[in-house]
Amino acid sequence: MPWTKTNYPDSLKNFMAPVRKKAIAIANALLADGRSEDSAIAIATEKAKEWAENRGLKVRKTRTT
Repeated sequence: MPWTKTNYPDSLKNFMAPVRKKAIAIANALLADGRSEDSAIAIATEKAKEWAENRGLKVRKTRTT
């Protein structure tokens, strides 16, 4: 099932929007190549974090208590 900016895995909910968007794009490409959802999410999460860090972007939302 392809993901969108409003329908994505719970594991991406605390990511900043640009990082989440990148992870969704990567995961959807992996799904199209035949990867399982679990595998696609895991790979996309790591690659999106790496992508953001290489650009000096904040990866996760700040927690407030």
